[in-house]
Amino acid sequence: MEDFTAALQQVRRHAGLSYRRLAERAHYSHPQLIRATSGKQLPTWDVTAAYLRGCGVPADLMPVWRRRWEQASRDPRDIVLLLESAESLEDLGAAVAALARPRSLRALEQETGIPRTTIQAWFQGTRRAGPDRLDHLVRSVGATPEERSAVARAAHRLSAERVGTSRDRISSGTPRPVRAA
Repeated sequence: MEDFTAALQQVRRHAGLSYRRLAERAHYSHPQLIRATSGKQLPTWDVTAAYLRGCGVPADLMPVWRRRWEQASRDPRDIVLLLESAESLEDLGAAVAALARPRSLRALEQETGIPRTTIQAWFQGTRRAGPDRLDHLVRSVGATPEERSAVARAAHRLSAERVGTSRDRISSGTPRPVRAA
């Protein structure tokens, strides 16, 4: 994230703009634009786009900046490592949610056609995702092949562990909870 906000500062300096002048052009307050480049928190895409337009960045470069912003918004932890160490549906959900950042549930629903309540349940680990639907979501957020493979392995591993646990419950006479996929 710090590299991204430093790049924003460099664009402003290259444009020769003070924060106050940029605020006039971007239609955001100068304190908000200063916070956008502080490195403490990633600015929203709307603020970032206004900042860049205010600095005179051409429209044809905005998709490049959007991809950079999306990459910066990902959780700084190694997502593959999170997936490899996932021990529960909650862990898997947290890793997939990190992959999907900064998209909202609504945006994910629009991109994938999967209801946001379903996606939210996956992220919270309260519902197990079917492998095809989970892969569809992961592909939609631009996961790398390595990340996609790690998601599939983690989901498979947790599903196999869950089946083993369910079989143990059945053989011990303990009723098994039913969850829809």
